[in-house]
Amino acid sequence: MSIALQNQAEVHAALAHAPIGAMIIDEAGVISWANQAVAALLGEPDPAALRLTLAFVWLPEDDAEVLRQMLDMFFAAPVDARPTWSRVVPIQTMEGIRQTAELTLTCAPGDFDKRALLYFQSLTRQTIAEKRFSQVFENLPLGALVVDTRQRIVQVNSALASEFGYPREELVGQPLETLLPARCRQAHSEHVEGYVAAPASRMMGTGRDLTGLHRSGQEIPVEIALTRLENAAQPMFMAIVSDISSRKRSETALQQTNAQLEEFTYVASHDLRSPLRGIGDLVTWIREDLSGFELPDDVQYNFDRISLRIDRAEQMIDDLLRYARAGVRDTDMETISPAELVEEALALALVPDSFTIEVDLQGGDIVAPRAPLSTSLRNLIGNAVKHHGGASGRVRITMREEGRFSVFTVDDDGQGVTPGNEERIFKLFHRASPGTSGDGVGLAFTRRMINAHGGMVTVRSPGALGGASFEIHWPRILLKEHEDE
Repeated sequence: MSIALQNQAEVHAALAHAPIGAMIIDEAGVISWANQAVAALLGEPDPAALRLTLAFVWLPEDDAEVLRQMLDMFFAAPVDARPTWSRVVPIQTMEGIRQTAELTLTCAPGDFDKRALLYFQSLTRQTIAEKRFSQVFENLPLGALVVDTRQRIVQVNSALASEFGYPREELVGQPLETLLPARCRQAHSEHVEGYVAAPASRMMGTGRDLTGLHRSGQEIPVEIALTRLENAAQPMFMAIVSDISSRKRSETALQQTNAQLEEFTYVASHDLRSPLRGIGDLVTWIREDLSGFELPDDVQYNFDRISLRIDRAEQMIDDLLRYARAGVRDTDMETISPAELVEEALALALVPDSFTIEVDLQGGDIVAPRAPLSTSLRNLIGNAVKHHGGASGRVRITMREEGRFSVFTVDDDGQGVTPGNEERIFKLFHRASPGTSGDGVGLAFTRRMINAHGGMVTVRSPGALGGASFEIHWPRILLKEHEDE
């Protein structure tokens, strides 16, 4: 075998199983050899069937003419000075399917001085991926933008443009600092340079309050997540920008409400206890002064009523303090067995022997603070007995896992909740049953304590047993906003 033929065989062997399509053509565009990858791309089962056909036939007329001109220029140049040429073109396959491919014309190795290599690389998957990215990018419910290494905005979605008050077309091509307050621009530029040097997907500004600059000139609080985008031309970086103005307002309002409530309860505790104790002392002194006299029954009864009401008022003050403190989240986490938790709540609730207790727990251990969850269950079990309306009955406690929550349900077969009172019974000092003892703080206290830990408590009546049915949704998995507090 001659050296030329041996070289050709080696080239054919090297390209035969290459993942990219390749064909060898002459200056007229006639194909002398093709590999399996280009045959599959063009819809031809056998690559040998492509021999002696023209490489132009799968191209649109304009692109075919450009390839002819490039072949003329290519073969007119000396072998060692022949240019490499690339072009993205649409291709019509044998089955009539249109694809996008990148053609690359280059020298063939060895003794192919009168031949050229034409590579075909399908861009269909890349095109589909780009379309999918654009669809996801545009339809994100959060603001998103793409910037280059010069911190120029390359792409923005509608959500981000709306957040900052701009039409999209006004932001593309602008420096990123357009969206930053002037006082933050220098520091931000340094942070971005550090990120470009060592890019990694992460939250930006951890531990710092970040703000963006609205078109109106007002600053808006934001959260930003950064990630690098792979791009053949140059590195790109995408930022997900969340306007958290509403959340910040809610957090501030909640903090103010809690602070005001706590301040009120402590002031009320101090300012109300003093006159109550003064009244209690006066009653004691009057009784002592009258101890040598035989008092009528109705006078003695009224004295007892005054003492009872003083005790009840002091209890209400204590309950107010407990209610205020219930809004503070307990961070003492531990692994809790639901069975042990329910057993503990039943023991503390002092359920009479005349009541039948049913327990059905389906789910694993819970990582949570024990005190608030145990207290909440005890309150609901105690209420099921106290407001039952009968001397005996049934109470059923169940647990199931639902999403990120453990759901505890306390059902009873009692008189239930009067229609229309489902929310009112959770109000402070509202008594569910007028004929029962207590000052109406238990359910309000329970709801406030559960809400403070990221859960919720609801009631429906009639429930599964015909009476009231209370549900506690307690988070098995805490959200980040709770974990970071």
